[in-house]
Amino acid sequence: MAGSVNKVILVGNLGRDPEVRSSQGGQKVVSFGLATSETWNDRASGERRERTEWHRIVIFNERLGDVAERFLKKGRKVYLEGKLQTRKWTDQSGQEKYTTEIVLDRFGGDLVLLDTNHNNEGGQGREQGGGAPAGGDFGGMDDEIPFAPCFD
Repeated sequence: MAGSVNKVILVGNLGRDPEVRSSQGGQKVVSFGLATSETWNDRASGERRERTEWHRIVIFNERLGDVAERFLKKGRKVYLEGKLQTRKWTDQSGQEKYTTEIVLDRFGGDLVLLDTNHNNEGGQGREQGGGAPAGGDFGGMDDEIPFAPCFD
């Protein structure tokens, strides 16, 4: 098989309202934290258990960024498709750090609102990528990570 695939599909709930910023080039960047959870029954105790995983979502796609900015709020359930991207940055003390994000880039990605809109502005909605720039933050998990768009 020639080539490779980098595709992430998530269904989860927003940890807080999306954050909208602008890149150094003036492009919109929308970001938020998305929680995915799995539940199971513990074999030994029979108790119901749950594990939540937090994902950092960054949108560089203008159309999807506009949808996220307008309709996404803390707690909303969404389906999204993007790609996994890790970037390196240096913190204020000079230490190199890494962060891994799910990126909906300038010409790709998919975002589907799965629950009823809390503002009575409509119900389910689906937007697919293809367009110009947009995008970025995490659900309050790590406010130290600096904003730096990657267009590698």
